[in-house]
Amino acid sequence: MTRSFSRILLLALALLCAVPAGARHKNFKVSVYVRAYEVDKMKDTEWLESTWKTISDQLDVDKIYLETHRDMLLVDDATLDKAKAFFKKQGLEVAGGITYTINEANDFETFSFSDPEDRAWVRRVAEHTARHFDEFLLDDFFFTSSKKDVEIQAKGDRSWTQYRLELMNEAGRNLVVGPAKAVNPKVKVIIKYPNWYDHFQGLGFNLEWGPKIFDGVWTGTETRDPAGNQHLQNYLSYNIMRYFENISGGRNGGGWVDSGGIYNSMDRYAEQLFLTAIAKGRDVMLFDYRQLLSVQLNPMFKAPWQDGTTSWKYDEMTAPFKKGRETVTPTTMARIADIVLRSADELAGKLGNPVGIQSFKAFHATGEEFLQNYLGMIGLPMDMYSTFPQGRKMVLLTQQAAGDPDIVDKIEKQLMAGGDVVITTGLLKAIPDKIADICELRCSDLKALVNDFGRYGRTDKDILIPQLLYLTNDSWEVISAGRPLTGGVSGWPILHRATYSKGTMYVLTIPDDFGNLYDYPAGVLNEIRRTLGKDLDLYLEGPSKVGVFLYDNRTVIVENFNDTPVDVKLVGNGSLKALTDLESGEVLEAAADANPFGGRMRQEAVKKAAFTLKPHSYRAFRYE
Repeated sequence: MTRSFSRILLLALALLCAVPAGARHKNFKVSVYVRAYEVDKMKDTEWLESTWKTISDQLDVDKIYLETHRDMLLVDDATLDKAKAFFKKQGLEVAGGITYTINEANDFETFSFSDPEDRAWVRRVAEHTARHFDEFLLDDFFFTSSKKDVEIQAKGDRSWTQYRLELMNEAGRNLVVGPAKAVNPKVKVIIKYPNWYDHFQGLGFNLEWGPKIFDGVWTGTETRDPAGNQHLQNYLSYNIMRYFENISGGRNGGGWVDSGGIYNSMDRYAEQLFLTAIAKGRDVMLFDYRQLLSVQLNPMFKAPWQDGTTSWKYDEMTAPFKKGRETVTPTTMARIADIVLRSADELAGKLGNPVGIQSFKAFHATGEEFLQNYLGMIGLPMDMYSTFPQGRKMVLLTQQAAGDPDIVDKIEKQLMAGGDVVITTGLLKAIPDKIADICELRCSDLKALVNDFGRYGRTDKDILIPQLLYLTNDSWEVISAGRPLTGGVSGWPILHRATYSKGTMYVLTIPDDFGNLYDYPAGVLNEIRRTLGKDLDLYLEGPSKVGVFLYDNRTVIVENFNDTPVDVKLVGNGSLKALTDLESGEVLEAAADANPFGGRMRQEAVKKAAFTLKPHSYRAFRYE
């Protein structure tokens, strides 16, 4: 070995040793949030070192957030200083956090932001945190559900929504951001919004003004069990990231996932992490230190469909592995997170910026709550905005668009410019007189049970839908349904169209139970996808509970949320030659296929690429 080569080798080794022990993910950071309860325990050196070893042996971490307050527990200066120094020594970035709860166990008891004593405490916590950190974020609970006498008096004649929106804007400025920056002018104060965005306004979360008050936003992407009390569909973990990125002007710091749903299966936890990452989050936060320690790996996390060929493999995640010179035997959910995020990191670097069907949601509007997430679960790539989309071939409007008093003027401009609009039956029912300027339609209070969609297929379930009424020959049914339709005596529109100027307004019938969208036959879903996907290069053919995620560099991910395999096709809106798997390199050639149910009964040749998706698995492609 020559001297020069020896010097190079020694220099390389020295550089490797100089790299901090923390993770070096390439496309996003991986962070861990530590509640005040666990931060307070870090005064015990043995507990701090042993617990960190358990986590860091299984999970590479870039950044840690040390909470200063929760449930009236305010962590003291000495403990915060000790914890900060420890984690910086590990090579991690360190930031702070605050949870503004009085008693989280008491229905998330929040502060009364009109009560002088509560206001003083909120300010004190912000100042205390700013003295220790140049960045801190507010966990989920910077809202108020208080209806104490002082709140009732302060509310006056305003609605609770209006009162709380104004109150929390004032509190954000004067009790948190202002006092924090007075103590530490360099501090960045970030608000983390939870996952129930369609109900925010009722408790004071103000998505119109909040992102302007704070230095950035974070996103709760926890969807847990979709059948749980929040009824949040899997797709929300992606959709909410894009929505908050759009309304914050590109200042969405990252997404936040907890262990909820892991007892459904390991895949339910993995999906939340994966969707957060492929939404191009800048950071993926794991809540929390305690869960990463206490949620032990358990054979019950392995679902029946896991046969070693699905995207995430429980056996791999529980197998001993080498870390440096040490052999580590995984013990907790931290290992699941590490494997999922390592894989997602590799994939995220190959993806461009997300694109989708643009849907307008007026600020603080209610109606058809969280519908876009159900639509995402039937293969419609969603991209939500709180300004009316411009320059699009197609715009989707749900009932929440009725919150814009000028919505029909905007629809008319879109149609007169040659674009199309899809409105839901919920929007039609909310503003029928205004929609009548475009087409005289009515959404009756009467209902219909349907299970037969004619040439588009049948379903085994009866689906309850609103009856959409129209004037014969003034507008036309695209998809109809009855019980039965074929050989029956009545039918009702599922997808309806009305021409206006240079464009077409479609009405999409939404079942009374949004979950029944998943019961629509594949033929119905295919036609809906084709109609709504006019701005997209590709659309999906296949069953429900399959998500499509498109990017502007001609890449696409298709993910199966079903417990069984599904056969699907990606259809080119223009030319489609082939799909190349971004992970395996496999090439799938597209083939010409006749589409007998094209718009207005057109027969046209289209290119489709077919493949099978394993249960709770994805495939990612570059297309040409």
